[in-house]
Amino acid sequence: MKRLLLLFLAPGILSVGLRAQTPAPQCSVQAVFYQGWEGQQVKNPWVTLTFVPQLGGRLMQVEFNGHPYLFVNPKYRGKYVSPEEAKGGWINYGGDKIWPMPEGDTDEHHWVLASTALDDLPYKFTVLSQGEHCAVQLTGQPDTITGLQYERTISISADSPQIQFHAVMKNATTHPLEWSVQSVSQYDLSDHENASDYNHELWAYTPVNPDSSYPDGYHVRAGLAEDPSFSVDRGLFQLHWMYFENEVWVDSRSGWLTVFDKQSKYGMVERFSFVADGNYPGKATVIFYKNGPSVNFDKQGRASIPATTLAMTPYYMEAEINSPIVQLPPRGTYAMDTTWNPVRMTDPPSAVTASALITQRLHATRHGSEVTLTGAFTPFHDGTIALLLLNSNGAELSRRVLQQAGPAQGVILHQTEALPSGAARIVLALLDESGAHYEFVDQVELDGQQGGRQ
Repeated sequence: MKRLLLLFLAPGILSVGLRAQTPAPQCSVQAVFYQGWEGQQVKNPWVTLTFVPQLGGRLMQVEFNGHPYLFVNPKYRGKYVSPEEAKGGWINYGGDKIWPMPEGDTDEHHWVLASTALDDLPYKFTVLSQGEHCAVQLTGQPDTITGLQYERTISISADSPQIQFHAVMKNATTHPLEWSVQSVSQYDLSDHENASDYNHELWAYTPVNPDSSYPDGYHVRAGLAEDPSFSVDRGLFQLHWMYFENEVWVDSRSGWLTVFDKQSKYGMVERFSFVADGNYPGKATVIFYKNGPSVNFDKQGRASIPATTLAMTPYYMEAEINSPIVQLPPRGTYAMDTTWNPVRMTDPPSAVTASALITQRLHATRHGSEVTLTGAFTPFHDGTIALLLLNSNGAELSRRVLQQAGPAQGVILHQTEALPSGAARIVLALLDESGAHYEFVDQVELDGQQGGRQ
């Protein structure tokens, strides 16, 4: 019996020994030369983040599995145009940054989109940590126009593609200010196979507010009101990108948006915290901007669409997340936290939880003492997917480990399970290495009603 026990234990002991010898994943920060600029790269085995601090502290590119997400304007590659040289114009380098809201030229409480200290002067780049956890900080210069100063801390762990953003808006003056902070991400819309054409399979989604302030659940702020790019389906606002300039506002309160490239099968989930009593600019929590040709009117009031070129009007879309408008006392600060989760995906989103993108909600069909389960999910980090069967009090009756899954490989579930006596609820969970703790993915009551959080 002792010999038999050792035979069963030996593979486990060997695997533990091998795991102990395997080096833990690391993340690192290093200086790079990126498309003609001096930059900094933060990378782990999953993602590479490329910053160009000189360009207003921009995060110029995010790559997951080698797939790049962000637009980099070829017109300015390797160039820097100072605010003095820009002479009040806006220099669009691309990438990701933060801006103040509201925008406009009405009064001093609106920000005119222009080359300023917030968007164009060099930011200080500081490495806070690297190894198991990488964090960098970008600190901007005070802006004499808005009175604001920006600082962003961006971090990743060594074992996950999840990216965390902590954006701080500071009142750099000696008098009170009132502003919103906005995350602005420019996604590349060029065709992966034909650079002269745009990507005809780029979609964006965010849940519609059931009690929306906007008649259609969204508000076309600029451009063609009947733009066929916009629609609402299954409780989601959806944008199918077409090459025509437009800006649409959504007062979503679910705390997430998704950009989905059906051509490459890659997606990005941006998550944020919704403030229920927040004074959001124009009531919008999420804004999508489509770059492209636009309608102009001449002095006689005649409409036309002027001819344009790709150099003048490149292919990109902005996904923007707003904070509430807040009052900042002198030297006061306000912070907004957002999280990005790059994933592989083949279908539009249905819901998002803290640990996964759900493309098909967990559904149960009961027949006698068995239940057939269906669903499709992509976890935000590697783990083991398991089914937990619970009673009406939430006590675990049984557990069924399914498979390994992660951001690059989701789960398509279609199987039949035996039901223990008293089973009332099924939870799909992402287990940690020990199997003792789990993160919620989705759940379903055995009467067939879905109970997952959105």
